[in-house]
Amino acid sequence: MPRSRSDDTSPGDARAPYSDIGGPEARHAQTHDVRREQATNPTGPDDERDAEFADDLATVDERSGPAGHADESRPAGDDKALVGRLQMLDSGELGRLTVLEDGTRLEQGGTYLDLNEMEAGPFRAIGGQEAGPGKRYVAKRDTDYELWNKLAGDREVEIERPAGVEG
Repeated sequence: MPRSRSDDTSPGDARAPYSDIGGPEARHAQTHDVRREQATNPTGPDDERDAEFADDLATVDERSGPAGHADESRPAGDDKALVGRLQMLDSGELGRLTVLEDGTRLEQGGTYLDLNEMEAGPFRAIGGQEAGPGKRYVAKRDTDYELWNKLAGDREVEIERPAGVEG
């Protein structure tokens, strides 16, 4: 026959079971300041901060349109001087290679190679850089890896610095 009190009848156990004081939650309330705990516990991010945080995490592509520089480049095969300089590439490779047009803004942190100065190797763009006149930039992200490796090799990527600025 079940008893409402503990089945332990030893003299040292005269405690009432939890059900007499409202269960474990009530015991917690007796030993802690529950109101203060509720007021200081985080409630999770609010909706306004969520939207701002999501905007910060959005990639450049999601904010500004299609990936890469597809709308701001031309095929390398259309440039006769470049075709003569890149004799190591066949016509199919020249068709896949795109060169940025003058005035195209470079993506900060993006890796580029100037086909006019291939011996200088690839560089990582800094903020505010643009493809200027006399430059024939190729973006690594717009070039397949086999073609990029054929052009740039395995050289270390440098950070481009504006003229006159020491690093």
